[in-house]
Amino acid sequence: MRKPTFRDIAARAGVGTATVERVLNGRGGVSPEAAEKVLLAVRALDYPRLLPETHRGLMRIEVLLVQPHSTFFRRLSRSFERIAATLTPLVVVQRTFIEEMNPAEIARRIAQPGSRRAALILAVPDHPLIRDAVAHVVPSGLPVISIVTRVSGHEGDHVGIDNYAAGRTAAMFMSRMARGRGPIIALAHPIYQVHRDRIGGFSDYVAEHGAEARFDWLGFSMDDPDRSADLLFRALRDRPDLGGIYNAGGTNAALIDLLRREQPRRALFFIGHELTDYTAAALREGLMDIVLDQAPEAQARRALDLALRRIGLTRIDPDLAPIRFTTITAESL
Repeated sequence: MRKPTFRDIAARAGVGTATVERVLNGRGGVSPEAAEKVLLAVRALDYPRLLPETHRGLMRIEVLLVQPHSTFFRRLSRSFERIAATLTPLVVVQRTFIEEMNPAEIARRIAQPGSRRAALILAVPDHPLIRDAVAHVVPSGLPVISIVTRVSGHEGDHVGIDNYAAGRTAAMFMSRMARGRGPIIALAHPIYQVHRDRIGGFSDYVAEHGAEARFDWLGFSMDDPDRSADLLFRALRDRPDLGGIYNAGGTNAALIDLLRREQPRRALFFIGHELTDYTAAALREGLMDIVLDQAPEAQARRALDLALRRIGLTRIDPDLAPIRFTTITAESL
């Protein structure tokens, strides 16, 4: 195939050849929007040219995250940072943390970014204000990718595990391996759809296999360590025959600390999510039995691959199937 010309690039970008020449020779005098169109056309046409340094970071992918204190979101943030370092200099991946219990501020950031962005990745809760903000920006052509939980039922792409299946998997292990120990309880953060999906799968499985286990109580931990520990403490006090706990959310560390103090008196079957230093140690000690890890590194990679495909910086269509979660025990560490 012949080498693309400035005329080919201009036609694809919808600009004049003079604009193409200015962009590729770094002469300036071109709006960021026009320069971005030219650079996307250059990439699409495989134009063999080293692009000038003046265009470094021209395309900004913004990643909105919450809970910077949680292990999962720290892993997710570090994954975006590591992957961003391998991308073309044209792309900057900007990570922004926002308070999870302030949906109005999250929605404002989605709708009013303050500077131009090429794509938006959201690892935030599902909320009507956030859904409305996403619906506001999608018609402009901005690629929006939800990660972990889907923040909109229709707009944009979604990356994450099958949380309903994860909940059913937890219930299957609990029902079969904790059989006869007594009733089981679960903890979750109701603001997250992923937690609601996990609890839905968990309760559905138990309902279908009622002879194997009794799902006795659901507590709303709000992913707060003190609240989570208090809920478990009260469950241990009020249910002397408690057989198992499924933590569908975070704050495993607080639960583990409490069980370390209670362990001499009883042994619970404990299933939680996310492999961390705390949960790995708890598995080795026998305080936890199973950890379901949702691979935040794989989710970050998939989300960025989708963003790059949607803005035209790659021609490869990423796999759209749910990310596979992994089942981890003390024997597999």
